[in-house]
Amino acid sequence: MNKLFAPLAALLLLAGCSSGGNTDSKKLTVAATAVPHAEILKQAKPILAKEGIDLDIKVFADYVQPNTQVLEKAVDANYFQSKPYLDDFNQRHNTHLTVVTGVHIEPFGAYSRKIKTIDQLPDGAVVSLPNDPSNGGRALLLLARHGLITLKDPNSPVSSPKDITANPKNLKFRELEAAVLPRTLDEVDLALINTNYALAAGLNPTKDALLIEDKDSPYVNVLVSRDDNKDDPRVQALAKALTSPEIKTYIQQQYHGAVLPAF
Repeated sequence: MNKLFAPLAALLLLAGCSSGGNTDSKKLTVAATAVPHAEILKQAKPILAKEGIDLDIKVFADYVQPNTQVLEKAVDANYFQSKPYLDDFNQRHNTHLTVVTGVHIEPFGAYSRKIKTIDQLPDGAVVSLPNDPSNGGRALLLLARHGLITLKDPNSPVSSPKDITANPKNLKFRELEAAVLPRTLDEVDLALINTNYALAAGLNPTKDALLIEDKDSPYVNVLVSRDDNKDDPRVQALAKALTSPEIKTYIQQQYHGAVLPAF
């Protein structure tokens, strides 16, 4: 009897091992903006595959849906925002999204198609900047650091135009959604643009920006999840992959200083 069933047992064992390999392939869904976040995530995909994790990247064009998707548990994590942006989002929405790890810095820049140097910015110039508190404040801080305006609190990450105390060039500000700012370049004298949207529009921050943050920018872009899944092994595996030597080399070689590793 044992000899009769031995081959069948062996087949069942083999089938079990085979299906176990597929079962061990665990899906991790991450929301991201296209450039550079989704591009960097694609480089992490084969790293995670070696651990049996299938990384599914959902690309969004705005800065609102990725956080909403995580909160609604439609995705497991997101990778698109800076820590100050996340802090402001949590405060305004009474949420508790959390940083898993910092990954990179995108030096924020000011661009123009009408002038070649910032000294040529005329009196009464029209300046477009992001309309969300974090990125709008970041834009104003950049202008203040270069003496174009003075802010009530020069260290506040969420200043708005109403916090300007001195405006010697009488700059006129247009607050718009961050994603549309590259399209305003023909309409304004100066546009303050997040690097991910600048890159997507074919701008080179290290060559085209008239003003740009330095490498000490506190606006590190972070991998974000919920409190209830931040310690999930899949999320932690992605955090490890995104701060690996392979990803660091990719960022340095792909973006030539327009995006900087933060690890």
